[in-house]
Amino acid sequence: MFCQVLLIFLSVLVYTQPCVAQPLQTTSSTAQELLHQGITKMLHGENAAAIKDLTQAIAIQDNLTSAYSNRCLAYIYLAQYQTAIADCDRAIELNPNHTEAYLHRGLAHYRLGNYQAAIVNYNYLIKHKPYDFRAYYNRGIALSAIGHYESAIASYNQALSQIPYQVRFFVADIYNDRGLAYFGLQNYEGAIADFSLAIRLNGNDARAYYNRGCACQQHGDEHNAINDFTQSLRLNPANIAAYVNRGLARYQLGYQQAAIADLQKASQGYLRQGKTAASQKILKLLRKIQLNTNESQIASITDCKVI
Repeated sequence: MFCQVLLIFLSVLVYTQPCVAQPLQTTSSTAQELLHQGITKMLHGENAAAIKDLTQAIAIQDNLTSAYSNRCLAYIYLAQYQTAIADCDRAIELNPNHTEAYLHRGLAHYRLGNYQAAIVNYNYLIKHKPYDFRAYYNRGIALSAIGHYESAIASYNQALSQIPYQVRFFVADIYNDRGLAYFGLQNYEGAIADFSLAIRLNGNDARAYYNRGCACQQHGDEHNAINDFTQSLRLNPANIAAYVNRGLARYQLGYQQAAIADLQKASQGYLRQGKTAASQKILKLLRKIQLNTNESQIASITDCKVI
């Protein structure tokens, strides 16, 4: 049975406040003002405008490391990853010990699918800043992306041991991502335990309910899977995958009409999103159910990763 698990993909760490290196004493007041203007605009989500300010700061002083590092982050927000990497390269060239540039460059590489390059950057940051939980957390996500789940779990454990009290709100996300690593190892009990911890810390996290539903479904606990998919949909009705998987769980328990209703909603939802192929696969599944096709044939369709 197919059950897609939602990943956080660093979305929380991407949007942390830009970290600024200590300004150089030789920095002109104009470049300094532009640097801080750019950072302020980034904090308000005005990334294109921030890039203009940071570019002007660099034009005035082309060795201003913080301007390159923060402009790199702004480019990441705008999904211009190659340009972001170039800025981080320049920041590191100017100051090889500028750790934020390694964090940002790792993030850009991750978004490009260059997971090994991302891990190299995080390892450097950990070597020089072993108390920075962000490096361990991001490394865990990159390790999971290449299927190194046990190493990812170890990295998440280190993140949990290093996270400062002031940012404990990240703990739920770390448990959620560690749960995904357990899920990848097919350790569904471990995954359920971690997703449950994430829910205990943040009861409004639709992802954690959905992921726990997937783990319950794989573990053969269809009743609790249905409850979790329902909670996930209450918090995020746009999660079409939850309709698909709740429909499959209901079908497994013999609730055919409820299953059909969920799958119809899923098919219509995919169609609204322009995902015609996914919608057609769900319609094919619906026809099989309506014809009372046996479960092995249903499984052969649901094994296709239509989501």
